[in-house]
Amino acid sequence: VQLQASGGGSVQAGGSLRLSCAASGRTGTSYVMGWFRQPPGKEREFVSGIARISGNTRYADSLKGRSTISRDNDKKTVYLQMNNLKPEDTAVYYCNVVVFRQDYWGQGTLVTVSS
Repeated sequence: VQLQASGGGSVQAGGSLRLSCAASGRTGTSYVMGWFRQPPGKEREFVSGIARISGNTRYADSLKGRSTISRDNDKKTVYLQMNNLKPEDTAVYYCNVVVFRQDYWGQGTLVTVSS
């Protein structure tokens, strides 16, 4: 399984970004895709996830109400729309998929929010 993430960049506080992550390979039909992030000098943390079949979503409190995760099952792609970004959202964002109880990670995309 391979993951290709895109959409990071630099924005000012209050701005928006949309991250995309496309999966390829043998993902099967039942998996959960989502995003984690690693702020500078900190550990990686969960951001949001979505289940392919049910569409159930989860959000970390840090971005709840400011982000929306969605999916396109035909494209094996998930999107994370982030709005009203804050400087503390600055991090490398990693795409993640859990397939048959195994974690796979994308290469990370940098999001920088300036005040």
